[in-house]
Amino acid sequence: MKWFCEIATIFCLIVASVAHAENGDDLEYQFKGVHFFVSYCDCDREALSDVESLKSAMTEAVNLSGASILESSSWIFPPSGLTMVFLLSESHASIHTYPEHGACFVDLFTCGEHCSAEQFDAAMRAYLKPKSVNHRTFIRNEDMFEKDSV
Repeated sequence: MKWFCEIATIFCLIVASVAHAENGDDLEYQFKGVHFFVSYCDCDREALSDVESLKSAMTEAVNLSGASILESSSWIFPPSGLTMVFLLSESHASIHTYPEHGACFVDLFTCGEHCSAEQFDAAMRAYLKPKSVNHRTFIRNEDMFEKDSV
């Protein structure tokens, strides 16, 4: 019976690796990333100061970008300043708030091309309602260039 279990295990591993390959998961990873930097200014003060809702909004924005959250860590600077970092399977995202200025710095860096900084940005703008936004998107590989400069 032991030999049957071993053969069954090997068979399952072979089937799983064939399925994995058919899904394109064995493709070589590109040395390419998209780095989105943004400053949201003159934001809705209540939205920016509600730490728990802001954490949820940031989590939702990352999910809407198509990225996969592995871990997150945050620190609250009393009474309502927030630094939060997400470790993504694609790379990282972060937010640093300055409620006393009604503003925050945010970035999203994702490797490859399947994530959408635009979806991420739209979700953050919908939540924060900034009156002023300054952003840049860089394509990173062996070189680095601003996305809109191409």
